[in-house]
Amino acid sequence: MISLPTLPNWNGLHPLIVHFPIALLLVAPFFVVLGAVLSPQKGRAFLHSAMIMMVMGTLSLFLATETGEAAGRIAGEAPLTKQVLEQHEELAETTQVLFAGLSVAFAALVFVPGIARRELSRTLGTAMLAAFLILYSTGVLFLGNTAHQGGRLVHELGVKAKITSAIAPAQVSAAGIPTSVSSGHDEFAEVSKGGFYDD
Repeated sequence: MISLPTLPNWNGLHPLIVHFPIALLLVAPFFVVLGAVLSPQKGRAFLHSAMIMMVMGTLSLFLATETGEAAGRIAGEAPLTKQVLEQHEELAETTQVLFAGLSVAFAALVFVPGIARRELSRTLGTAMLAAFLILYSTGVLFLGNTAHQGGRLVHELGVKAKITSAIAPAQVSAAGIPTSVSSGHDEFAEVSKGGFYDD
């Protein structure tokens, strides 16, 4: 029988969350390009979709940073690990600020003309979207470097986020079906000694 996996604790959530902002924030500019090259009527839906992806990507970026800080507390004390971890955290914080600002700027670019009832000409609108994409590339650069340092922590230095389960091994039947659910924090058990998600 197939059952849903249990969620890890807070410091183990980082590997599950971290890929969402990367995917969303890297795909969003393609929708901006489509919105810029299509007619205003057809392009508006793509611009709104890009806005949704930027907001969701930025929010998940904040969540990834919070869970990453929790995971970082158990990363170890090796000098190189601490150095790379500090770089990763600093880049993540800068990336948060950049994408928060970019999301606000894009929202203004998309919605303010309609609210003010002064639609931009197609030439001016396309030029402003192109300028925005140039600024956006700065955020992408920081996002890529943040992800690279996180990858170094996992694949080069072997830092792992501990994954725990709310079901103790003794409480699982031979068929793999939980017989009871643990209620105490002390009864949490590791799913696997080496079975950790990557960053």
